[in-house]
Amino acid sequence: MSQATPDDLVCIQTQLGRTPRDVHAIAYRCPCGKPAVVETQPRLADGTPFPTFYYATCPRLTGAISTLESTGMMTQMNARLAVDAELSGAYSAAHDDYVAARTALGIDVPEIADISAGGMPHRVKCLHSLVAHSLSAGVGVNPLGDEALDALPQWWLDQPCSTDQ
Repeated sequence: MSQATPDDLVCIQTQLGRTPRDVHAIAYRCPCGKPAVVETQPRLADGTPFPTFYYATCPRLTGAISTLESTGMMTQMNARLAVDAELSGAYSAAHDDYVAARTALGIDVPEIADISAGGMPHRVKCLHSLVAHSLSAGVGVNPLGDEALDALPQWWLDQPCSTDQ
């Protein structure tokens, strides 16, 4: 994790096509060096609670994840969660890690106190959130995020995550 520089914020704005909201830090940089996942404040400047702590910004990464979502991977993951107690436990621990990392900022947002993202801890509804968590927290923290990450192509090889710089 690193603090976002002014150049990072310009890059993220180009990646998103809008002004980034309340970036706390760069949680993961692509191998090309550009920001790919940001940590977002749990309460936005306008007062809105925002549970999505890890937010993927790189358009090549998010495009690759969207393609992966279209393969039915989430349905398969949900089916496995329903019958695999070990996987379910590890996924629940990933949820706890996500909430703990956000809570560590010391910003009390009771509305989202036990809410993570991506469907955790009981289902899979967004691979973008799970992959962003895996990239930020590291391998071994979120088993389904790791699985999705392993299934992705090397999205950074064609072009950098932002062509503005």
